[in-house]
Parts: sequence; structure tokens; C-alpha cells
Amino acid sequence: MAIFWIFAGIAILGLVGCGLQIVAVRSSISRAHHHSGEGDTLPHFSPPISILKPLKGLDDNLFDNLESFCNQDYPEYEIIFSLQEYNDPAFKVARKVKEKYPDRNISLIVERCDDGLNPKVNNLIPAYKISRYEHILISDSNVLVDKAYLNEIIKPMNSPQVGLVSNPIKGVGGRSIGAVLENLHMNSFIMGSVCFLDKFLKMSCVVGKSMLMRKGDLEAIGGLKAFKDVLAEDYMIGKMMNEHGKKVVLSPYVIENVNHYWGMGKFINRHTRWGKLRWKIGGLKYLSELLGNAVFMSSLPIVLWEPSRITVSFALLVSLLKAAGDFSIGRRAASDLNPFLFFLAPVKDIIIGVIWFIPLVSNTVSWRGNRFIIGKNSALLPCPENGFWAWGYRLVDAIRERIA
Repeated sequence: MAIFWIFAGIAILGLVGCGLQIVAVRSSISRAHHHSGEGDTLPHFSPPISILKPLKGLDDNLFDNLESFCNQDYPEYEIIFSLQEYNDPAFKVARKVKEKYPDRNISLIVERCDDGLNPKVNNLIPAYKISRYEHILISDSNVLVDKAYLNEIIKPMNSPQVGLVSNPIKGVGGRSIGAVLENLHMNSFIMGSVCFLDKFLKMSCVVGKSMLMRKGDLEAIGGLKAFKDVLAEDYMIGKMMNEHGKKVVLSPYVIENVNHYWGMGKFINRHTRWGKLRWKIGGLKYLSELLGNAVFMSSLPIVLWEPSRITVSFALLVSLLKAAGDFSIGRRAASDLNPFLFFLAPVKDIIIGVIWFIPLVSNTVSWRGNRFIIGKNSALLPCPENGFWAWGYRLVDAIRERIA
């Protein structure tokens, strides 16, 4: 019985944490409705912006995602689509967008860059070199925005103390089970954690899907090349900005991450990689993710003790409360998920709970067709292709692929 009460207490604390996330999300997003973010005192502040779009493969809704950046209600900006190869299928999509908007300042650059181990940074470096403006916006290809995006995200940059602006993110468009689970996670844990850290702990948590900076501030911390060999280049850029005395601001504008057709394998691989990243960056702080997973913790007594009436009833109650909390965040963020799909949130939480343990026993990641060893602060090292350890890495990868 003691086991039950221990895990029940941890689960209740996890629910309290979820409640604080709801408060943080409601506060952060409510600012957007009143347009009271930092920098509103100068609403006409609108310096030209260079938008860097690294492309790799066909993301869901790619044409519409890219097109949404061509319709910004903003006086002057350029868009740079950057690829590594002409035979990348994203090249044709980007070219169609460029042809559809001949009046827009759009560049399409294809240049092989092998400066580092992070393929996204390698893709960004050529685009950064040809960018014209002091303010640069790094934006992923699976991001969809409306025409007010640039006007909203630029507002905090009117203060010279601000070095970087990022955004809360919501997942939209789920049409498969993997995509639904991904969007449920983005619209609860990811959004909730980012807003919680910003509001209550005054800690920046930069997600690289949207990062606005000045070139001068980025160069002061080493430029893009300083982050060419780390997996979490977004987190490290934000961390270095803070260490150099610049504020990292969370904009109230919520961007959309489009996920239509994800398989379960992609969902599991994504969060296995992100878990390893957070373990290598946070160390023991990573434990808070497990303890904060109220559904997973409430389910453990069923496995570790017995599936009795009290253990099953408590797990079901926690699951219902957590699903209701996730629905509250989703509604506040104007999620497009069917309300009934939030009943899958507890299933997602249990999967995430199991995935949590993988980073403790594996330090390799597979990303964009490459396999790396991930070290402290997400530093990347080439994964050996020969020798005893290489066979071990391949065996782990093969097992993971079969499970996925």
C-alpha cells in the first residue's frame, strides 16, 4: 500500500504542475489578444527582415507553409529558401512558390555545406551569408503563419536589450495517429513547459521553429558556426544570448506546426531524440519530466503493486483530469483537434513515460539520415561505422526500427 501512496503523491504534484502550465499558457496567449507585448509603445517599428528557410524533404503542407510567408503584412523583408541538393523534392516546391510570387524578394539557394555535424546549421550557413538585413528570422519549413506574424514578432526587438524572440507553438492538422499524438504533445507538454518556464521561472526555452535575432548579437556569440556541432542549436543560441547579457523574449504570437501524416515510428523517434537532448543538457533536471508525468506515475502502482480497485480508479481519475487540462490548453490555443481526441492524451503520456528511460541507456541519435553520438550540452560526435561499438549502435537502431 505504501507504494501506491508514494506514487499517488507524486502524481498529484504532477497535476499541480499541469495546473500551473494552464495558468502560464492562458497568461501568455492572453497578451496576444490585447497586443500588450513588450515593444508596443512603438507600433511602427518595422526594420527589414531576412527570413531564412532551411529545407529538407517534403514536410506536410509544404507549399502552403512557405506561401504563408509570402503574404506578410510587413513593409520590407526577404525570404531565402536554402537547400543542400537540387534533387531534394523540396526544391521544386520552393521554386513554385518563388514563381508564384515574382514581386516578392525571394532567393532560392542550393549549396552544399559540410562545415559541421548539425545538418540544419549546415543548411542555414549559405543562406545567412547572402542575407541582406540586420534582423534575421530562422523559421522551419513545417511552420504556418498568418499575415500578422512579422508585425507581432518584431515588437520586442525595438528594445536593444532584447537579443532573441521566439514563439509558443501549437500542432495542427493531425490526420494519422502519430500526428494526433504529436499535436497533443505539442499542445500540452511543449507549449505548457515553454510558457511555464517563461512566466514562473523567468527561464528562456527557445524552440528553433521561430527565432528572430540581430546579426550583431548572433555574431557576438560566435555566429551560426559556433553551433554547427551541437544538436540543440536553438537552446544553445538562447543560452549564449542570456550569458552575453541579452534578453530572450517569448512572443505572445502562437505559430502553427503542421503535422498531417505522421506514423508512430516518426513520433517515437522524434521524442526519443528530444529526450536524449534534454537529458544531455539538463542532467538531473531531466528527472522532473518523469515526476511531472502524472498519468505515467499514477499507472505505475498497477504494475509495481497490483491492479486493484483503488489503483485502477486513481489512474483513471488522474487520466481524466490530465485530459481535461490538456483540452483547456488546446482550447486556449485554438487547437484544431477534435475535442474527443484529447481522451488519447493519457495514452500519449504513457508512451512518453516509457520513452523517458531510453536516453539513460542510449547516447546515439539518428537525424536527417545521419547517426551521431550525443554528448554534454547536446554536442555531436560522429558515430563510428566500424569496430565493436558500431555493431552495438546498429543493433540498437535495428531494434528501435522494429519496435517503431
